[in-house]
Amino acid sequence: MSLVALKNHCIFLLVTLIFPAICYCEEANSLYTRATYYGSPDCYGTPSGACGFGEYGRKIYDGKVSGVSRLYRNGTGCGACYQVRCKVSGHCTDEGTKIVVTDYGEGDHTDFILSVRAYSEMASPGMASHLLAYGVVDIEYRRIPCRYYGYNFMIKVHENSRFPNYLAIVPIYLSGAFDVQAVEVWQADCKEWRGMRKAYGAVWDMPNPPTGSLTFRVQLSFSAYGEVKWVQLADVLPDEWKAGIAYDTNLLLD
Repeated sequence: MSLVALKNHCIFLLVTLIFPAICYCEEANSLYTRATYYGSPDCYGTPSGACGFGEYGRKIYDGKVSGVSRLYRNGTGCGACYQVRCKVSGHCTDEGTKIVVTDYGEGDHTDFILSVRAYSEMASPGMASHLLAYGVVDIEYRRIPCRYYGYNFMIKVHENSRFPNYLAIVPIYLSGAFDVQAVEVWQADCKEWRGMRKAYGAVWDMPNPPTGSLTFRVQLSFSAYGEVKWVQLADVLPDEWKAGIAYDTNLLLD
């Protein structure tokens, strides 16, 4: 190999190795907007959020959850995790709070409407009441991987499902920084994958689902690297699945 060719080859390898790292850094860079909060009787989230998470969306991350506006992305943003830090001098910690998106909401030029628990966690010791008094604050935020210690990825059968004629599911405990782009179910008798409909938020549904235990495949995107992949989940739902039950996929994503 000539010196020129060797040099070009080395440059290509260097770019190949470094470019994903550059993309990741750009994804991790902080962005700036405003945040407010919403009230609830126990300071947790709400079980009626637009993502369709139900009770899971109320207490996940100890109730440190948020509704978002632009980041909702027609429901694709449901389940994404962010680090959010307020920018009020003398009132805010460097760590801020880590939240999960469970709802859609718009405020006074805000992108985040946090639960009281999440909003208060941004405050320095003894400053939570002062921060709450502002109502709306400037923040910086960045997407971070979700971490669900002790939990595998699960498929929850939505409460509105009706065995055996109508199936709606909600992917939960999706660790990492993935977005669910598509869900399909294996139709064993026809030897084909049937696509599920994006009903709303994080809910996927279909009429007349296949009989027997159900195998899914889920298309995940990882925006930091532009990666899209399919993950197969074999025999996740039993022959007689039940509404409201979360079934373990035995898969831990990261």
